[in-house]
Amino acid sequence: MKLGVFVSDINLTVDTLDRLKADKLGLILVQNGVYHATSKVNGKSSSLLDKTPNLYVLSEDVTIRGLKDTDVDSRVKVVNYSDVVDLMFNDYDQIAWL
Repeated sequence: MKLGVFVSDINLTVDTLDRLKADKLGLILVQNGVYHATSKVNGKSSSLLDKTPNLYVLSEDVTIRGLKDTDVDSRVKVVNYSDVVDLMFNDYDQIAWL
């Protein structure tokens, strides 16, 4: 199964993701979840970014928080709403929201 997961909470931990079973896991960072892609704590990036190579962040949610696309970790692809729709319909069999 190919699972796309919307992450909207900065407090989400990898423990939650470890319980999900998928052949392909994609994380789509939205709302306050964008801080996983833009912030560092004690010089370290969010551990969520190590869970999968399929990482996306919604550009509009980055901008609305006063950040820039250039603030996004290089492992994360910046996408717009249209790209998210394409991901949902073309890349993932199931979608979850955490």
